Amino acid sequence: MNCVAALRFFFVKTLKRHQFREFLPYPKDRRRLPTVLSQEEIGRLINAAGILFRRTLLMTLYGTGMRRSELAHLKVGDIDSQRMIIRVVAGKGGKDRDLPLSPTLLETLREYWRWRKPKLYMFPTRTLGHRLDQPISDKTVWIACCEAARRAGIHKRVTPHTLRHSWATHLLEAGTDLRTIQVLLGHGDLETTAQYLHLSRRHLQAVSNPLDGLTLAGTESVSRSFKRKKQE
Repeated sequence: MNCVAALRFFFVKTLKRHQFREFLPYPKDRRRLPTVLSQEEIGRLINAAGILFRRTLLMTLYGTGMRRSELAHLKVGDIDSQRMIIRVVAGKGGKDRDLPLSPTLLETLREYWRWRKPKLYMFPTRTLGHRLDQPISDKTVWIACCEAARRAGIHKRVTPHTLRHSWATHLLEAGTDLRTIQVLLGHGDLETTAQYLHLSRRHLQAVSNPLDGLTLAGTESVSRSFKRKKQE
């Protein structure tokens, strides 16, 4: 996609050869539905975190639906326990947004703060040679998810974005409307948020399948042979 865009810009914009637009079409976008964990799997994932640092990190990811870069740059001052709000500053597109703060998450964040006592960033780096007021890397968040999934025996591909998808899907299944989920996730387009309709069990199970309305013979009378009987 990036290569095609670069070539189109070079020929069409720079060289003014507009006929090349037809010879350099964009490839079709193959959209795949994201992986979603059940709430039972999320519980196993968090319990398998091992240490308080990673447990708090995973709980914050799932409890807010943040992107991993947003989580890495979360500051202590962004957590408002009086209003029960978490502020995401300069998220994707440079936009700020507020997220609800779960009492369960707040309790864990307080326990984590008493232990780690972060000053600026909630999850500061521990890398040698770096000051403690530097945020962790995106890779640290990624590794925490992957290793917890392995310990929990979850064979699905689990990434930080998997927890974001799972949070949004579970919100939809609990009755939260799409517009609210769009605002919480920071999506600019409602169509992006609408993908969770395809992942929500509540919406899928509400569909009346026409197969269930057919009058069919019992399977006990159906042959188990792969050979078809000859017509008499």
